[in-house]
Amino acid sequence: MASHISRSALRTTAQFARSRAIPQSSFASQHVSPVFRRFLATPTEQPRLRLGTEAPNFSAKTTQGDIDFHQWLGGSWAILFSHPADFTPVCTTELGAFARMRGEFEKRNVKMIGLSANDLNSHGKWIADINELSDTTLSFPIIADADRKVAWLYDMVTEEDMKKLDTAFTIRAVFIIDPAKKLRLTMLYPASVGRNSREVLRVIDSLQLGDKKGVTTPIDWQVGDDVIVPPSVSTEDAKKKFGEVREVKPYLRYTKV
Repeated sequence: MASHISRSALRTTAQFARSRAIPQSSFASQHVSPVFRRFLATPTEQPRLRLGTEAPNFSAKTTQGDIDFHQWLGGSWAILFSHPADFTPVCTTELGAFARMRGEFEKRNVKMIGLSANDLNSHGKWIADINELSDTTLSFPIIADADRKVAWLYDMVTEEDMKKLDTAFTIRAVFIIDPAKKLRLTMLYPASVGRNSREVLRVIDSLQLGDKKGVTTPIDWQVGDDVIVPPSVSTEDAKKKFGEVREVKPYLRYTKV
């Protein structure tokens, strides 16, 4: 039947469709999310933070001065971790724990940087509480993200809070970034659950060992435990490289490094 429709009818249909179309500018102004209208300098879609992608760069004010994030990273590993708000109980215990582990992270060439949706004045007063309650001296910078720009860039906001970004709390996010500025791990926690600082350190140990030795680590692995030979390496080559190899299955082989 389509072949029998007249050209004039097609033109009339097209004209009607154009007359009913919503102007692009009108549609955008009515339907673009408030988040995207607010940050006109950012892309119209939130960045996809896939493992292996480059950690998004940003400029921000911190408790140790203004930074360009990529310049601050330099050639180090880094942990970027966010907190819902200053002067909240769970966050206070977390930052105290990470501050006490400063030496462990420094031995691994890891920088730490925190973030919450508060200003520098608030951060400064909160750090005094953290130091008092945890008997420590917090020495890493904390980003002042009162405008939630970094929180949006790193997807640190819940679905519900995306509708009210100006007042949103940041969720508990952890990002491990390697010296090439690649994202190697992301962990997202609800606001009610405190993190395990030792687990963050364990993951860094695993990643650094894997990069250096070309191995992977099994469940609950700790430094000094046996590691796994990747499937891409033959048993013969593994023995040449590591020495003793314990084969449980052809695809599951353990060794020591």
